[in-house]
Amino acid sequence: MSTAPNLPLSVVIPVYNEELNLPTLFTRLYPVLDALGRKYEIIFTNDGSHDRSIELLKAQYAARPDVTRVIDFNANYGQHMAIMAAFERVRGDVIITLDADLQNPPEEIPKLLEKIAAGHDYVGGYRLNRQDSFFRTYASKLINFVREKTTSIEMTDQGCMLRAYSRQVIDAIVRSGAINTFIPALAYSFASNPAEVGVKHEERHAGVSNYSFYALIRLNFDLITGFSLAPLQYFTMFAGLTSLGSFALVILLLLRRFVYNLDRETFGVFTLLAIVIFLLSVAMVGIGIIGEYVGRTYQVVRARQRYFVKEILETKG
Repeated sequence: MSTAPNLPLSVVIPVYNEELNLPTLFTRLYPVLDALGRKYEIIFTNDGSHDRSIELLKAQYAARPDVTRVIDFNANYGQHMAIMAAFERVRGDVIITLDADLQNPPEEIPKLLEKIAAGHDYVGGYRLNRQDSFFRTYASKLINFVREKTTSIEMTDQGCMLRAYSRQVIDAIVRSGAINTFIPALAYSFASNPAEVGVKHEERHAGVSNYSFYALIRLNFDLITGFSLAPLQYFTMFAGLTSLGSFALVILLLLRRFVYNLDRETFGVFTLLAIVIFLLSVAMVGIGIIGEYVGRTYQVVRARQRYFVKEILETKG
């Protein structure tokens, strides 16, 4: 069944130290949404910015209180918690996520809405003609490859924030209570009819990326470990193969010493080494098996307050 094209729209934008980009974002985003001819709201989450981002957001709320809402965190909790805070408060039936740095142009939003209107409940964007550095582009390709091999999540470009979700998918994400999670992957697991669409990509208009190399690695580690036990399983299999190899080494040493009467002088040293390697391998198998259970338990019992909201600016409606 197709989604009606006039359903209220919510646009969710996490903000962290984006004072240089926000004025341009306001200038470009609001006309695009006004031209759609449908009800909408924009929810900005200030993720503990250290610059003047919150002052600019408050000024924009004062200028357009009818469609603007601002969530202000007391500290920096990360992009995905900023998005989750907005997801828990959205009023729309179609939800769009967008970065504040304008690398994904807001003018591309209608492309995603067309897919939603066609009956898809989750639409992921993938960047066309990426304007990132060589390193970031190919690091992204490598991470996408690893994700494909270790999880069941299928997406062309996991780093593109321009995405559209149906309200049903958003409600499922919120009910999941996930703490450290990769939202597009979680949405994919809940969607019944996902789709993708190519979107334009621009150079960052001002400032620098808030994602360090370490943050990108940590994010993708969360993605892999949050949606798959493959790392633990691979580790366990490796440990098992190592155990078999060390056991074969012990057998070989015994044969050389007692069947072929070789290695008489060095038999004790190498035998001890083989036994130690074997025992260590057995321990690794045990750690891997324990890790399987710990990993499953961790997926179930993760629970603590994810963020603290200092202030919310909104018009009740």
